[in-house]
Amino acid sequence: MSVALNVDYQYMAQALRLAGQGLNTTSPNPRVGCVVVKHHQIIGSGAHLKAGEPHAEVFALRQTGAEAQGADIYVTLEPCSHFGKTPPCVEAVIAAQPKRVIIAMQDPNPLVSGQGIARLRAAGIEVVLGVMELEARQLNAGFVSRMVRGMPLVRSKVAASLDGRTALSNGKSQWITSGLARLDVQHWRAQSCAIITGIGTVLADNPSMTVRLKNTSRQPLRVVVDSHLQTPQDALILQGGHVLIAYAQDNYHQANKLKAVGVDLLLLPDANNRVDLKALLKHLAQRGINEVLIEAGQGLNGAFLQAGLIDEFIFYYAPKLMGAEAKGMFAIPALLEMHQAIELQVFDVRQVGQDIRVCARSVQSN
Repeated sequence: MSVALNVDYQYMAQALRLAGQGLNTTSPNPRVGCVVVKHHQIIGSGAHLKAGEPHAEVFALRQTGAEAQGADIYVTLEPCSHFGKTPPCVEAVIAAQPKRVIIAMQDPNPLVSGQGIARLRAAGIEVVLGVMELEARQLNAGFVSRMVRGMPLVRSKVAASLDGRTALSNGKSQWITSGLARLDVQHWRAQSCAIITGIGTVLADNPSMTVRLKNTSRQPLRVVVDSHLQTPQDALILQGGHVLIAYAQDNYHQANKLKAVGVDLLLLPDANNRVDLKALLKHLAQRGINEVLIEAGQGLNGAFLQAGLIDEFIFYYAPKLMGAEAKGMFAIPALLEMHQAIELQVFDVRQVGQDIRVCARSVQSN
């Protein structure tokens, strides 16, 4: 690796660290960081932290003033070239007259997608593309998924015993994992734009499904998959608003009562009078949802898995054994051959208190 390229990686790594400051707050926008360098010194830096606020490049260039002329600008995502809630920041970059703009990845948003880069080059600015692209894509995997596939990135969180059991045969499941593991889950909730659970979990556990970290500035949309619209009006998950219930039929004449308490209802029946899960995810993408966390029982988890709709898995294993009669992770039809097994690629393993956290990707989603 050349010295110049090594230096580019160092400054881009700093820009990515800045982008990570918006991990829980930028939705529906991507997480972006920017560093301005001149004479081997950082003279400006910034991150996009919240939709509607200035982008990372604008924050960084405000610090530099005229000093940005002839400098190198490192940015984790192609500068935007369209008017949204803020003006196109590529104009601010061009006006600063830098020597080079080093970009980690091209913006997958079709409103931008290469246009910002083209405008920079047309202005006579050298553009270097692809420095730490993999890291930039991982940071914004949900945004990329929504732009490219029209679907959010879907993660399923499962807490289980070492023998893969998630609840006793009578349905009791609180608590399998330790307090430290449950605290770790709060961080996954915080970076998610929506949390999906099923009516079975609502009726059995009455969860609130909120983020309970200090200084939480944004609560995810809470989504209940409830095919027959059985959610009680006094369920904890309905408190505080920002709730969507997806249903297939109103067997219990609950729709008007739930609307009266501020619930957003979405009728999405499939051919079997169950909620159409793929249509639900597409709807969430249209609402600007980048990342979804599923926290549900084996029935809904199994339905998402069987439909091929889970991109990543977060398994928390507690050092306990619950036996063959306890409930499993995913209720799917019995497999008859080993080649039918669903293959996963593990990308992170770590201990959380006494529990073990395993993060894996679906091979078919790679």
